[in-house]
Amino acid sequence: MKHLLHHRADGTPGDPVLFLGPSLGTSLAVWDAQLDDLATQFRVIRWDLPGHGGSPAELLRPGGSVADLADLVLALADHLGVERFACAGVSLGGAVGTHLAVHHPERVTALGLVCSSARFGEPTAWRERAALVRARGTGPLADAAPERWFTPAFARSATATALVAGLRDTDPAGYAACCDALAGYDLRSELPRITAPTLVIAGRDDPATPPAHARELADGITGSTLLELAAASHLALVEQPHAVLTALRNHFAAPSHPDDVRRAAGTTVRRAVLGDDHVDRATARTTAFTAPFQDFLTRYAWGEIWTRPGLDRRSRSCITLTALVAGRHHEELALHIRAALRNGLTPDEIQEVLLQTAVYCGVPAANAAFAVASRIIGDDGR
Repeated sequence: MKHLLHHRADGTPGDPVLFLGPSLGTSLAVWDAQLDDLATQFRVIRWDLPGHGGSPAELLRPGGSVADLADLVLALADHLGVERFACAGVSLGGAVGTHLAVHHPERVTALGLVCSSARFGEPTAWRERAALVRARGTGPLADAAPERWFTPAFARSATATALVAGLRDTDPAGYAACCDALAGYDLRSELPRITAPTLVIAGRDDPATPPAHARELADGITGSTLLELAAASHLALVEQPHAVLTALRNHFAAPSHPDDVRRAAGTTVRRAVLGDDHVDRATARTTAFTAPFQDFLTRYAWGEIWTRPGLDRRSRSCITLTALVAGRHHEELALHIRAALRNGLTPDEIQEVLLQTAVYCGVPAANAAFAVASRIIGDDGR
């Protein structure tokens, strides 16, 4: 129907419904990597922004708002007979989900925000971008999109190239109207109104919505969980599809019991920090005797402490390294030096942390720590 957003439905009718929203400049195809898996558990409804993919540009007028986009999603849900649903969105799609969770909490059962924000910068910049697109089309933005959307290592991949081509095909009127919506969007003061269980995912290398934006969301939404992904830029769900899928699947499918919620969140963060190989080995070695302790670690250390939004992963790694040096827990220190590198600390920064421990933990403890770190990082610092 012409007055509805273009959409596609996958999965089994009768399953819980999950709406997936795209970012500015992309179509519903941005969720392709997660679709098949999510559709085994949910009735997945992906939708296109006005002027993007198959949605007509005239669905959003010039000067429209994120509230107008949210109304379009609600109209689609009503058309499909869906009363309550979970929703996830990347960037602008996440903003739409945030608006729905604030203003229509009775409709939203759970929320996932990927590389999104409560405010996407100064309104003037968005109005200038809208004017540029109305005058010259989306070509100039497509030329610069790879460096905004992807890390350099991923920017020339076939997947990245296809998404940039989709931006070139986007209707300028629809794109510009979405820019207008972003110019007027600011939900920072309303985040505490969100009651839906919320997962916030950030790409550590995202220049469009840096991790500070994700931390602001997580700090403002009571009880939310924050996950930062290394080697990921603005379209983190494209660059790190498995990590995003695992996080969303655990979040949306998590049972309601608090221990189960913490266990699911802890498993996601533990894998992100320590790596799948380590967690798989630890799981394989678990016995009936050690299982309660492993479960305690997952729920408490990873599900309650490492998931808290008050400190980023880099800071938590610095603190953890210091504590392990002080306690002379060398095997755990080796594990967390690798984790610190995964969390974005450089060898030079790890060196500074260990030098600091020499002052407050003692030279012998720091000497042993340097020996452990040298085996992992290498004497040349790489």
